[in-house]
Amino acid sequence: MKCFSPIFQDDSTSGGNTNSLNVPHRKRGLGILTKSVTKTRVAGIILPESEKVIAIKEGDGIALPFDVVTWWYNKDDTALVVLLLGYTLKAHKAGQFTDFFLTGSNGIFTGFTTEFMLVGSQPGSGIMKVDAGFKMPELKKGHQNGMVLNCEEASLEVDIKNGGRVVVGLGANLIRLDGSTMCSPGFSCDSVLQVTYIVSGGGCAQVVGINGKRVLETTVKAGNLFIVPRFFVVSKIADLDGMSWFSIITTPNPIFTHLAGRTSVWKALSPEVLQASFNVPPDMEKAFSSKRMDSEIFFPPN
Repeated sequence: MKCFSPIFQDDSTSGGNTNSLNVPHRKRGLGILTKSVTKTRVAGIILPESEKVIAIKEGDGIALPFDVVTWWYNKDDTALVVLLLGYTLKAHKAGQFTDFFLTGSNGIFTGFTTEFMLVGSQPGSGIMKVDAGFKMPELKKGHQNGMVLNCEEASLEVDIKNGGRVVVGLGANLIRLDGSTMCSPGFSCDSVLQVTYIVSGGGCAQVVGINGKRVLETTVKAGNLFIVPRFFVVSKIADLDGMSWFSIITTPNPIFTHLAGRTSVWKALSPEVLQASFNVPPDMEKAFSSKRMDSEIFFPPN
């Protein structure tokens, strides 16, 4: 059993650099984390004057307030991996999380002399192993409410047969594309950044900036992460086996604009405006308008 020691993470969110961190927890590992599964996988979130103890499992997304202390505990034989996403512009070293641990060999209390602080001796740092018989805090009923969203179990915001599915909540979303499906080009109007982490599968992604220049064209696979600024347009096409990704947005109720499908601006524009804007003949405009205008945001292969 391992536990990740309680820590603070200084990841000020006023903009700029974004970072991610994968934290693996082996059996009986206890991690005492800073701010930022089953009943044998537990997280503790310490709010002002209270501790929330929650069960965690695959697919859980947890929205952590700024400046909270957290710890993570894994009693299972299989590793528990926690992906942390945050902004690091104002960290002590820009682009990296600033973690300071409350306990352990690198904990802040070890720096004080015994005249100021009397604490126990914990030789471990970061992730430490606890004894098999050690009893951790019990889960608390209702503590997960409003803090945890399981993307595997939540109701679907969008569900397109042979196309894809979307789960939205807590300022984040999980998108699953079926094989060879395209996600509509779109952009965020009110979010500073959109952070995308590829969970499984793979495909290709393109991002176009506000000056009409392509700024990213790449193949993506599980474990990749990329960032899309506001007003930059992004689109993805899944490989034959499909692709899933998890995105966080820097605003609680983001507004997305899609440039294809039934909700796109092209559907509302008059034929004459489209024809003049693209400098194409009427038959070309009709062909353009007939494509994908009744689809949602996912376009399966024809």
